[in-house]
Amino acid sequence: MIRRAVLLAFLALVAQPRDAAVAASARVEALLARMTIEEKAGQLSFETADWSPARDLYLSDEAEERLRQGLIGGFFNMHERHVARRAQEIAVRETRLGIPVLLGYDVVHGYHTVFPMPIGQAAAFDLAAVEAAERIAALEALGDGVNITFSPMLDNSRDPRWGRTAEGAGESAWWGAQLAAARVRGFQTADLAGPTAIAACPKHLGANGASKGGLDYTSAEITERELREAHLPPFRAVAGFAACFMAAFNTYDSVPGAVNPFILRRILREEWRSTAVVMSDFGALDELERHGVADGPASAAALGLAGGLQMDMATRFFATELPALVRAGLASGADLDSAVRTVLALKERMGLLDDPFARFAASEEPGNPERLGHRAAAEALAERSFVLLKNAGDVLPFARDVRTVAVIGPHADDPTEMLGTWIGRGIFSKPVSVAAGLRAVLGPGVEVIAVPFAAFDAVSDAELETALAAARRADAVVLAVGEAAAMSGEAASRTDIDLPGVQSSVARAVVAMGRPTAAVVFSGRPLAMERLSADAPAILMAWFPGTMGGTALARVLFGLAEPTGRMPMTTPRAVGQIPVHHDRLPSGRPAVKWPDIYSSNYIDRPTTPLYPFGHGLGYTSFAFSPPRLAAGTLDASGSLAVSVEVRNTGARTGTAMAQLYLRNRVAPISRPMQMFRGFRRVTLVPGESGTVTFTVTPDMFAYWQEGDRFAAPAGPIDVMIGPSAGEVQTAQFRYVP
Repeated sequence: MIRRAVLLAFLALVAQPRDAAVAASARVEALLARMTIEEKAGQLSFETADWSPARDLYLSDEAEERLRQGLIGGFFNMHERHVARRAQEIAVRETRLGIPVLLGYDVVHGYHTVFPMPIGQAAAFDLAAVEAAERIAALEALGDGVNITFSPMLDNSRDPRWGRTAEGAGESAWWGAQLAAARVRGFQTADLAGPTAIAACPKHLGANGASKGGLDYTSAEITERELREAHLPPFRAVAGFAACFMAAFNTYDSVPGAVNPFILRRILREEWRSTAVVMSDFGALDELERHGVADGPASAAALGLAGGLQMDMATRFFATELPALVRAGLASGADLDSAVRTVLALKERMGLLDDPFARFAASEEPGNPERLGHRAAAEALAERSFVLLKNAGDVLPFARDVRTVAVIGPHADDPTEMLGTWIGRGIFSKPVSVAAGLRAVLGPGVEVIAVPFAAFDAVSDAELETALAAARRADAVVLAVGEAAAMSGEAASRTDIDLPGVQSSVARAVVAMGRPTAAVVFSGRPLAMERLSADAPAILMAWFPGTMGGTALARVLFGLAEPTGRMPMTTPRAVGQIPVHHDRLPSGRPAVKWPDIYSSNYIDRPTTPLYPFGHGLGYTSFAFSPPRLAAGTLDASGSLAVSVEVRNTGARTGTAMAQLYLRNRVAPISRPMQMFRGFRRVTLVPGESGTVTFTVTPDMFAYWQEGDRFAAPAGPIDVMIGPSAGEVQTAQFRYVP
């Protein structure tokens, strides 16, 4: 045990008013009254199930004994039905109080059936499809005993170097908030106690996306305004119904997320009135010593409890240290009871206290994902996620009367690479490669020549010669390039986010063969692919599209489906531009002329992005009229209709996506140049026009004010509408609160 004076000094760092008591049922209060202090601490301990190559997932004898003693509240990494059932049976039938356990797993973008990476789903701009994908993922995970998932990741990313960009919604906090609500609804349904609902534990509460240098696990050196406006909106959007939140690894205001009372107590509890359980990330309490704020397990446990943490994942510090700390007066018994009460209340909300085996019964016969339509849903969402970045000369869609298609590159014929990272049990989902998808869609009458590369960063002379020969004889060429799946995700940050290795040079050589060529780019982030953008006539952003990615790609490449995705994140020309995002603040010397040495310019490149936020082409063209306002003013209780006419100026039927951006033109503080606040799609035949209407309300341009409130002062508001953040027309009204 550390010295009392030292520990009290640590606790002074997180001194905050205690939370108001969580309302709990008589059953929960009765359970709490019967528990020993060791059992209480055990309910706050989330252990890791054991795994080995020989045994796969299992519970060790030691873990089973701790479970029988009531010293475990839940298990992480549950993905085997028989192990999950065994753990629940021990908890319910072989312990003194019979309290069920939580059984957790990271279900990030599918479970057996893998959907596009979340950044790709964000690019689809289809809330209903995303919610449906999470519902399918939940149903499949239930079959292996999962009742809580550490998903969705709600971190806003403005730095594509950060590997976990792949797991989020991109750079718009507003869009991230819409997706957050859809994802949590998909997991939890309207009835968390229902036998097909699983609890969602969104992550990572704080400002985990405000990475430093694009690195994971770094400090968030941002203002409170940036925290509240750019990083917290997705969490706030689900604070009223998410079952759980996972605290961030990183520090905010120099305090690690797992013990940060400003975020976990003041914002989450006092301001948002959330009753969700707060869980640490894997091993976070053990890392407090490396952060320099704890000097061992005891001080880490005390800091966690005082800071607002309620479940400790992986370290067992709560279980081993809290009983002695509470008895010695070095941790609050009231805080311990409050944390246990919240955990038990969640288990009651989930229906576990009524029937801990209901979810097992509901998934006795989970069925075949293909028969249930899960693969079809994955294919449809993959199609919607693709973003056509460039299409010079209308290379795409390829003509359907081709006889030979060459697929060249490291992604040409590798089905597992379609899945990306965090793939659940999707390795068994029979994923479809690009070449296999083309063969399935085009049929036996078309020869598909696959020329895969053994490495992502190098190409042998033989591979290059084979690739060029295939390109020469093909009627159409697909360059399947990009990152390896392992290059995106947790602990996969990159300093250079261009195409890896020599891929750009290979692409240039293939394009020089003169055949109709489209580059299909796989990645978990926007890539600074300036050279490919200059060389390739057509570029399709495919992200990591999941189980049915190859089939979906073939359909889009050959015009059986239209690319309707849009970029949820700005694409930089080079790493030196980062951070570059649509909602940047203005400069007193804007880059209106390049290169003007006395304006906000680079001397070696334009300041504009390679592709702006919201960018995406289709297989036809559209013209947008200037915005039309229904009135010139808006008051605090009113709304304002804003319309724009869209006309199909091309030769094919297509779908346009009108995007709404707002700006407080004049305010007491400098406000972002653009704030993405809405989108509407309209499908038009050639020559047809349609009207798209948005409704603007004051909350859409309100911003954080002192006193922890959002409001907007009187003043002019710019309304910008267009096909992307880089191509808008502007009208203006006056806000009169």
